[in-house]
Amino acid sequence: MEEIEFEKTYLAKEIPKGLEDCKFVEIFDIYLPKLANQPHLRIRKFGDRYEITKKEPIEKGDSSEQLESTIPLTKEEFEDLTELEGQRFRKIRYYYKYENRILEFDVFKDGLEGLIVVDVEFSTREEMDSFKMPSFCLVDVTQEIIIAGGKLAGQIYQNIENDLKERFGYKKLVFKN
Repeated sequence: MEEIEFEKTYLAKEIPKGLEDCKFVEIFDIYLPKLANQPHLRIRKFGDRYEITKKEPIEKGDSSEQLESTIPLTKEEFEDLTELEGQRFRKIRYYYKYENRILEFDVFKDGLEGLIVVDVEFSTREEMDSFKMPSFCLVDVTQEIIIAGGKLAGQIYQNIENDLKERFGYKKLVFKN
């Protein structure tokens, strides 16, 4: 299935009230190829769903509008593909209700613990352009390569901590649930 995705990404400034009570799912991603500067191919375990996805910006330099192609996988196909040497990370995605929308809070685990990113998806570019950043978000990082999934895969928080702090004023957030 191929579709255009309109999305904004923010660094979280704080944990909003009620996040701990929200529905959530564990996500495990593997990005390929392993040595790519910013891989666009992702193998994902999303709860009990498995898929392979390729995401590429429609216009070079604009990550807010991407062409996304996804193929569902069986558990067995996913397990075989996990043998590939890709860059990996794990996160818990919380679905938070905010102004008639569902915001996705990605709470990174393991080596990236302390990083919390908020994604907001839209139906149209106009809808996306008129959206105002919530007060619990620090800064719009939609166009920032450092936050792209393919760039984060295989990283540890200490490798990106100074960049996040100096460029955006981001302070490590810990959310245990």
